[in-house]
Amino acid sequence: MIIYTVQPGDTVDAIAASYGVSADSIIYINQLIPPYALGIGQSLLLNNGPADSQRFGLVSFGYAYPYISPWVLEQTLPFLTDLYVFSYGFTEQGNLVPPTLDDTWMLEAATLNGVRPILTLTPLGRDGKFNNSLITSVVQNPDNRETLINELLDVMTNKGYEGVDVDFEYILATDRDAFTDFVRTLAEALHPYGYTVSVALAPKTSADQVGLLYQGKDYPALGAVADSVLLMTYEWGFKYGPNMAVAPLNMVRRVVEYAVTEIPVEKINLGIPNYGYDWPLPFVRGSTVATTIGNVEAVQIAVQNGASIQFDPIAQSPYFNYEEDGILHEVWFEDVRSIQAKFDLVKEFGLRGVGYWQLMRWWRANWLLLEDNFFISPAALPQ
Repeated sequence: MIIYTVQPGDTVDAIAASYGVSADSIIYINQLIPPYALGIGQSLLLNNGPADSQRFGLVSFGYAYPYISPWVLEQTLPFLTDLYVFSYGFTEQGNLVPPTLDDTWMLEAATLNGVRPILTLTPLGRDGKFNNSLITSVVQNPDNRETLINELLDVMTNKGYEGVDVDFEYILATDRDAFTDFVRTLAEALHPYGYTVSVALAPKTSADQVGLLYQGKDYPALGAVADSVLLMTYEWGFKYGPNMAVAPLNMVRRVVEYAVTEIPVEKINLGIPNYGYDWPLPFVRGSTVATTIGNVEAVQIAVQNGASIQFDPIAQSPYFNYEEDGILHEVWFEDVRSIQAKFDLVKEFGLRGVGYWQLMRWWRANWLLLEDNFFISPAALPQ
């Protein structure tokens, strides 16, 4: 695969002729829409031949809600080793709370494609936000913990889940060791049945990093008791924060450099965002709210508004500005250049794999680029 950056005056037909590929393949791979106008600075993925024989095995997974489009899931599953179903919650007493919509069809689709369905466990409260009091009620109370683990085992056995992903965020510092012990106990209960346990980790850059996101996660201890971890290397730019790259490579690299000193590299998965944000400017903290958009949608916005897409050399991320109804906007998103930079990081450090938040939007170029860099390797999963 070749990554080509659109220059002034380029057309699909002209690019196709220059690289000896079909215009239809450019349109298909990059999800271009009629009349197939291109944006200056837009990155296109061109299929220029067979995949490199130097590819190596990769674990590939992503999170998806039960309301994902069946078509999107069908298209994505061939590129995955695992499907993380988001999400199961729990009460203060440790009783498991299933997703509002039935998830059975997702497990059936995953199994048919040879993909491992993974149950994602989250402490989401009634307001849909992470609730650290729920975490405390389970990790600090042996009876509640036992109830939760037993109900997890029951659901996994009856539904066919093959692992649990523990996605607890905003853990209190006082619950840090109890949380690690919960993960250890969960793994000890699940391993005899062949189930695996993974943990989502906030993107720390040092052991003593302060903040509610970080202090409850003990990297070396969790890396020792879990089968694998996901570094949530995204959300530097976020819905209520200032306009900036969602996953700037310079910051992502810092997280990886710290993580490999604390956790076995063969357990580490790199988090990748499948989304971007559109901020109205000027940014006012506490007032400005960005709109979440897909990466394909971001390019369409740039084209529709005649905006030139820029590429930040430090963040290794694309962005652009446009004006609508007298309001200036700034958009940061991912393209095949920024994704390739993250794949290169995975190769550089020999990480276990990649995990996407999330799979709800179809982005064909990303998956074809992943396939060009790696081959999907179920054999890399814990047995």
